[in-house]
Amino acid sequence: MQSLLYSGVFDLSWWGAVLVALALTHVTIASVTIFLHRHQAHRALDLHPVASHFFRFWLWLTTGMVTKEWAAVHRKHHARCETPQDPHSPQVYGLNRVLWGGVFLYVREAANAQTLERYGHGTPDDWIERRLYSKHRILGIVLMGVVDMVLFGAVPGGLILLTQIAWIPFWAAGVVNGIGHYWGYRNWPARDASTNISPIGILIGGEELHNNHHAFPTSARLSSKWFEFDIGWLYIRTLQALGLAKVKHVAPTPRLAAPKANVDLDTVQAVIRHHYDVLSNYTRSLKKTCAVELGRLRRLSPEEARALKTVEPWLGKDEGMLGESRHRQLAHALRASQPLATMYAMRRELTALWSRSAITGDQLVRQLQDWCQRAEASGIAPLADFSRRLRSYA
Repeated sequence: MQSLLYSGVFDLSWWGAVLVALALTHVTIASVTIFLHRHQAHRALDLHPVASHFFRFWLWLTTGMVTKEWAAVHRKHHARCETPQDPHSPQVYGLNRVLWGGVFLYVREAANAQTLERYGHGTPDDWIERRLYSKHRILGIVLMGVVDMVLFGAVPGGLILLTQIAWIPFWAAGVVNGIGHYWGYRNWPARDASTNISPIGILIGGEELHNNHHAFPTSARLSSKWFEFDIGWLYIRTLQALGLAKVKHVAPTPRLAAPKANVDLDTVQAVIRHHYDVLSNYTRSLKKTCAVELGRLRRLSPEEARALKTVEPWLGKDEGMLGESRHRQLAHALRASQPLATMYAMRRELTALWSRSAITGDQLVRQLQDWCQRAEASGIAPLADFSRRLRSYA
């Protein structure tokens, strides 16, 4: 009896069972990030029917999630990010609720017929989806449990199954949606609170690079910097080499040339196309200016110096994401530093360039040319250096 409880087709040690659980859950993570997220929700790549159906089948066995529901909830998250309509924002619900109860927020939104109607378009609706995967979602998990117990024994197999069931609700619904909008580092000033949890994206298949994803949601590659690693991208390139995937979109890479004496339409289009890179560099210029201003400590009152030190870490954050207290701190810091106030005002002007739709190309060229002339005549060295780089976008 004891042998039946602890032994199956494979007689594993405890650490062997742990490795099997990690391997199986990693396949599930890869299925979520490649199939549900990058392929279905964002159309960043096309998958061969063989690969696509393997992922669908595996997710049915291990999670019972319905593709249309997952894609719809995620698309709504992007469309309504950090607002009361966001299905799972820690900025709205608090970190603890999303981290530990994110699965319940997902289930609630997945039951919203309006969400499915508006955001669930283009997902699988074939016979097997309607008759099996959507209709009998629990059956897959039951079958997976039977297989686990036959292969590894009742107790190890049951524990492996529990790990498989809990893995996605915690790591995807909790950690990515919770910590990924609360704590970490940011490469890009996206108009939300998204962060990169870790530069090494292995445990959650590359989803650790969440700020990169929110900056470029249709990119099949989630890594942006040389020090970042996205294992999901490695799998996609492997599938592509095997003829099982085709990448449609990746984040654009800026190309710089010698600075032009006068801005032209190509410059404007390049600036708009690479506006996250532009804003990221502008943030560095803001911080350089802040450092210069802090070097004037003897000419600043203790209160002014304290205000500049307070705002320095989040100077590049979108103003819409600042709370009331931070807005007050920012206003105080800008009163203490005229160069910083000038740069903040010019940042608003610059971002308006890619926010306007009812304006001609010639008008945009004139506005950017005027902006560069004023920046380089401002007497603020970091701002002038940034302007010269801006004229280099090609």
